[in-house]
Amino acid sequence: MTPDRRRFLKLGTTGLAALSAGSALADSPLTPPRQRGRFNGKVVAITGATSGIGAAAARLFAAEGARVTFCGRRTALGEQVQRHITRQGGEALYIEADVTRPEQVRAFIEQTLDHYGRLDVGYNNAGEVLFKPLHQLTLEDWERIHDTNLRGVFLAMKYQIPPLLESGAGRIIITSSQHAYATRPGGAAYASSKAALEALAQSATLDYAAQGLRACVVAPGITDTPMFRRATGSNPEAVARANQLVRGVRRIASAEEVARVAVWLASDEASYITGTSFLVDGGLLSGFA
Repeated sequence: MTPDRRRFLKLGTTGLAALSAGSALADSPLTPPRQRGRFNGKVVAITGATSGIGAAAARLFAAEGARVTFCGRRTALGEQVQRHITRQGGEALYIEADVTRPEQVRAFIEQTLDHYGRLDVGYNNAGEVLFKPLHQLTLEDWERIHDTNLRGVFLAMKYQIPPLLESGAGRIIITSSQHAYATRPGGAAYASSKAALEALAQSATLDYAAQGLRACVVAPGITDTPMFRRATGSNPEAVARANQLVRGVRRIASAEEVARVAVWLASDEASYITGTSFLVDGGLLSGFA
C-alpha cells in the first residue's frame, strides 16, 4: 500500500467522506458561464439541489436557457437558490421534496409537468453519507443511506422516465461517488449504495436507449463541501492535506467543476454517451495503485 493510499484511508470518517458525499455539497463561487443556450426550451428537474453540486447545476442549466425545477428538504436554502437564478435572468422553481418519500418524489415530477408541460433532463443528485464499520451499522443506518442514495434515485427515475420518453431525447444524469470505485474502512453502506447507481444507468440504457433516452453517472472525488468545513472547522491544514491527496491536479474540486460535467453529459454534445460513469476526481485514484 502506498503512503498516499494510507493517508487517504486515515483521513477520518467525517472529513473525507463528506468531501465526496455527492449531494450535500458546497456552494462555490460561480463564474458566470457563457450564454450558449444549449438548453433553450428544455426543462430540467434536479433532486438534492439546495446546495453544492445540485445548486451549481441548477444555476448552470438555467444560465444556458433551461427552465429548472429542483427539490430538497431545506426550504430556506432552496428559495435562496431560486432567487439567485431568477436575479441572474434564469428561470427556476424550488419544490420542497424528500426523495425517500415516494409520494413527494412523484409530486415533484408532477408539479414540474404541471408548471412547464414537459421534461427533458432528470438530474438525480440527492444523497447522504455515513461511514461506520460494517458490523456496527444498524439496520436503520443501512436503510437510511440506501433509501436516499439508491431507492431515492430509483423513485426519481421511475417517475421521470415516462415524460422523458415523451420528449423523444430524454437524459438522466446521476451523482455517484469516487467511493463506488475505491472506498475505505467504514464504507459498506455508502459505497455499496453508490456503486449500485451505475447498474441503474446501465439498465435504463438497455431498456430505453432505442427510444432516445440516455442515462449516465457522474462520480465526484474529493469536493469542497459544507460537511467537510464543519468536520474540519475550516482548518486550512485539513484542506491542504486533502489537496495533496489528489495526485493529479493537487487540489480538491469545487461544486461547479463537477456540475459542469453533469451539464455536459446532459447536452447534445454527449449524444453518443450512455450507460457509463464518469469519474471526476482530479486524478485522485490514479495515485492509489
